[in-house]
Amino acid sequence: MIYIIRHGETDLNKERKLQGRNGYPLNKNGIIQAENLRTKLQGIEFDLVYSSPQERAVETAQIVSGGNVIVDNRLDVFELGEADNLKISEVKMDGFIPDASVYKGIEDTESFVNRVFNFMRELEHQHAESKVNILISGHRCTTGCMGAYFEGIPENRNILKYSSDNGDYKVYQF
Repeated sequence: MIYIIRHGETDLNKERKLQGRNGYPLNKNGIIQAENLRTKLQGIEFDLVYSSPQERAVETAQIVSGGNVIVDNRLDVFELGEADNLKISEVKMDGFIPDASVYKGIEDTESFVNRVFNFMRELEHQHAESKVNILISGHRCTTGCMGAYFEGIPENRNILKYSSDNGDYKVYQF
């Protein structure tokens, strides 16, 4: 089974700001969320634990699994460029992402989906026939993208609908 978890809350989440690669670690509530998630998943032994390189995702994976975490850069959060750490209500959006014509350094959405799907295809190729439990810790964007890997990309392209709330999870199977 594939357990896809979204990191616990950070101060930027609480302040309703975009959080990319300049994000914060878990706040007190985020640690509690991760501990609660550990309780929800109690009794599941994870054979493999993967995470985005962002501290908040690694920390959540460590709290939930209690084990070693394999960091994979393909699971990194969507690059927000100049929109990173700005108030969500003040950001000019282009659909579901900051407008690349306004903010420099915004990641190309197709490249983002390709890198996350590449990770998932590799994982599926290696483990589809085995009975392993895999925990993957990520962000709203990456957990949504992993959900789209299983569910398909929606017609409106909003992969975020497949993400869970901070400190929550979804389960899939290859």
